[in-house]
Amino acid sequence: MSTPSHTQTVDADKVSMAKKVIYGLGAFVNNLLGAAMATMAIVLNLGLGMNPALVGLLGALPRFIDAFTDPLMGYISDHTKSRWGRRRPYIFIGAILAGIVFVLLWQLPRDQSENFYFWFFLIGSIIFYLAYTIFATPWVALGYELTPDYHERTRIMAVQNFMGQFAWLLAPWFLLFMQNETLFSDMIEGAGWLAVIIGIFTVCIGILPAIFLAERFTPIPTSQKVPDSETQPKSVMASIADFFKGFAITVKFKPFLKLCGATFLVFNGFMMVSAFQSYVIIYYVFGGDQVLGAEYVGWAGTVSFIATSCSIFIVAKLSTLFGKRSAFFITIAISIFGYALKWVCFTPDNPQLVLIPPIFFAFGLGGLFTLMGSMVADVCDMDELETGERREGMFGSIFWWVVKLGLAAAMAAGGFLLNATGFDVALGGAQSADTLFYMRLADVLVPVLCSIIAIWLIAKYPITETLAQEVREKLELRRGKSVAEDDDFVDAEVNLSTI
Repeated sequence: MSTPSHTQTVDADKVSMAKKVIYGLGAFVNNLLGAAMATMAIVLNLGLGMNPALVGLLGALPRFIDAFTDPLMGYISDHTKSRWGRRRPYIFIGAILAGIVFVLLWQLPRDQSENFYFWFFLIGSIIFYLAYTIFATPWVALGYELTPDYHERTRIMAVQNFMGQFAWLLAPWFLLFMQNETLFSDMIEGAGWLAVIIGIFTVCIGILPAIFLAERFTPIPTSQKVPDSETQPKSVMASIADFFKGFAITVKFKPFLKLCGATFLVFNGFMMVSAFQSYVIIYYVFGGDQVLGAEYVGWAGTVSFIATSCSIFIVAKLSTLFGKRSAFFITIAISIFGYALKWVCFTPDNPQLVLIPPIFFAFGLGGLFTLMGSMVADVCDMDELETGERREGMFGSIFWWVVKLGLAAAMAAGGFLLNATGFDVALGGAQSADTLFYMRLADVLVPVLCSIIAIWLIAKYPITETLAQEVREKLELRRGKSVAEDDDFVDAEVNLSTI
């Protein structure tokens, strides 16, 4: 593989490490909430006795509402004008609301029917995800506009992905924490207290990007400026029409659709590992021993965290050397090898081998969110060249809706697949041989197939470094000045220039 020539990042386009880390703390909160919802859902099955298929539906149904609320929040953020900017007010308020609602959601009442628990959790989840969207959508959009540089975007995403991985370090240990008999009377009480801890953390840390980061406002291209009479506030009907027009333009943009498709597939495959793998480890490797199985689920998650953290900066270097698309191919191929290894390494004869596959399939998640965020930022530039508008909020909201849809699909598929294999929680470690075989097969085959299709999609992705640089030059020429020299920033509440 030849090394293409690439541009150097000028000082004006660089983002300080302090700002990258603060933006990355938003990723930690974002991932922690998503991982907690997926990991803690096992309480509904093992703690409350709900049917796994219903548990899966509880993860999937709110995504249908997100299909509307996420792009709507993106549109609102893109068109907000305030003294604090377009993104920061929503990040601040959303973090507080999401933390409070998350705590309340997991205070599960006792001795109720399965139907009660289903509707209680469904309604609570919808409210939670609305608050979550208010925080997450503007936070994502903020990251796309921190720099216009092709490579600096990847470095920002590498840091935020690294910071976000700490959520995946913690999440595999949630099950062990919730069923700690020394601290709690049962798993339900453990979930309630875990939610309190996560909620407080969300509020305290989630507001930091809103306080410390400045927003870059891209000036409207001079050729696109309109008369003052057309810049007045729009009517409700005009705003609705404008929203659907922008939504249609976004979802029709083919390079963006390829990124969304690949993200859905790779992340869905990973979440199948997270949601389905726990059952394989507990009931196949450890014969139904939930405590010992949960411990190894935690250790496997820790190994995955270490491997993913290391892979992130390897991916960033590969992207600089070979381009974002080639770096994606390499990392996903390594993850496919890791998924395939599970068939051999997940064995009751030698349980320690469970820790080997995560070393390799962790490259999938490490590469995905390091490269995809950076590539979406490139897409935003190309969209501006074609339409004259900046739609980071709309692009980011749809992209992350796809991520959440992948999470929901994994949860739903995990529940239905678990039923399809013949799994019965009442049998404990006495599951049939056929059930264990089909559980293992699904755990390996689904993420491998998803990853292969994702590689095929990105093979057709057109934006290279050369094309991205050409787009930037045309945008700067249209604006009449270099973005690298642009000082049109909103002042942050706290000056980080000296950090």
